[in-house]
Amino acid sequence: MAQDNTIPLKTKLAFGIGAAGESIATFGFTTFAFFYYTQVLHLPGTLAGLATTISLIVDAVSDPLMGAISDRWRSRWGRRHPFMITAAIPLGVAFFCIFSPPTDLSDWALFVWLTTFTVLMRLFVTMFNIPHLALGAEMSEDYLQRSVIMSYNAIFGWVGGAGIFLLAQLVYFRETEQYENGLLNQLAYPEFGFTASLLIVTGMLACSWWTRDRIPPLPKAGKSAVFKSRVMLRELLEVLSNRNYLMLLLGLLFLAVTLGTRATIELHMNTYFWELVPSELAWFPLGSGIGFILAFVLIKQLHLQFDKRGTAVGALVLLAFFATAPVVGRFLDMMPSNEHMALLPLLIFFSGAGYCMFAVLNVSVMSMLADIADQHELKTGNRREGMFYSARTFFSKATTALGTLVGGIAIDIIEFPSGAKPGEVPQEILTQLGLLDGPISVIPALIAIYFYSRYAITKQEHSDIRLALNARSSHAPEN
Repeated sequence: MAQDNTIPLKTKLAFGIGAAGESIATFGFTTFAFFYYTQVLHLPGTLAGLATTISLIVDAVSDPLMGAISDRWRSRWGRRHPFMITAAIPLGVAFFCIFSPPTDLSDWALFVWLTTFTVLMRLFVTMFNIPHLALGAEMSEDYLQRSVIMSYNAIFGWVGGAGIFLLAQLVYFRETEQYENGLLNQLAYPEFGFTASLLIVTGMLACSWWTRDRIPPLPKAGKSAVFKSRVMLRELLEVLSNRNYLMLLLGLLFLAVTLGTRATIELHMNTYFWELVPSELAWFPLGSGIGFILAFVLIKQLHLQFDKRGTAVGALVLLAFFATAPVVGRFLDMMPSNEHMALLPLLIFFSGAGYCMFAVLNVSVMSMLADIADQHELKTGNRREGMFYSARTFFSKATTALGTLVGGIAIDIIEFPSGAKPGEVPQEILTQLGLLDGPISVIPALIAIYFYSRYAITKQEHSDIRLALNARSSHAPEN
């Protein structure tokens, strides 16, 4: 029997709230942890980058494992919800510990602390994220409705990331008598970590509770679905043999290097290259918010007009442009000086436009993965949403880890001064930092455009796949 594709608004909202909780964890860590450990706690950039890299590699290995286990899990709470519920509280604890290390640790002890709790944080993010994404793919069989569901995931992901960024800049890292730039205030970070942890736990548990109405109609694990490591490996190789999936994966491999490198040095760029203070950084969610809302409003029409592949490729081209334009403009003397009042609005515009394109790209790819899962089911008879999303996340994190390590090593290579005050960093070092953030880091993203363009499932082809699957289901004997 075909699945009912009518998803209540409250369920889509609840699904999105889970993305908000996850985004607070990942965005909060990515944005503030590297800066905190290198500029405030004075950990060498290579060690800070290596800690994150180790955690991402360990986490990447756990992703396919989580996908395989979730795909086979049998309980009255279904295949996805038990893991989503279990992950919430431990993730909150691990996040808090990252921003509350003991005082007076040596560099190596601080490295071990950061590595340990970052690994734990990433593992619990995986325990929530993989089943959560698989749940989104399973909730509807409709080509466009899936895009709508993933749009809720994207917009709430922005709400979580922008919300914690705004809260951090305006409340915890605001200017004080002792610190003109509150990001250098060591005492603010544990308070920030505690508040973020509460929000993470609340968002994930709320999502798990208010999406439980979808458990009964969701696909169930078969009675023979027993987890074995060699079976998991075979399934991983099986999904990698899907050409459409492989093209998305290769595109992601290159894009993730760009995103990892830029995310690692983002606060360094904003604080030292552009010389922005937290009260100015607090305006950036305005641009990203408008960008995500535009993506949310336009995504369905874009997929109708250009199909998912055309939408993804166009979004990536524009993302690469908006990411590099400000730095290249500065080098060409086309951007205003750091003291000029027009600089902040321009940076907000480019940031917002980039977030819009990223949201369009992300929603398109997530929706494409759900269509690939249908293609796989038609070919093999097995539902493998968990494996498709986890294998994608595996390669994303592995290559993001490379980008993070590149960023950390680069900070040491250019001899960026630890604990430096804005305006006191030599221009030569700032130029090297800008080259890394702009023209150099975007090169892998340009390569990714080719691979995304090779994706081949159209709306018509997916419609034929769904008709074939529904016909097979209607003739299948009842269990």
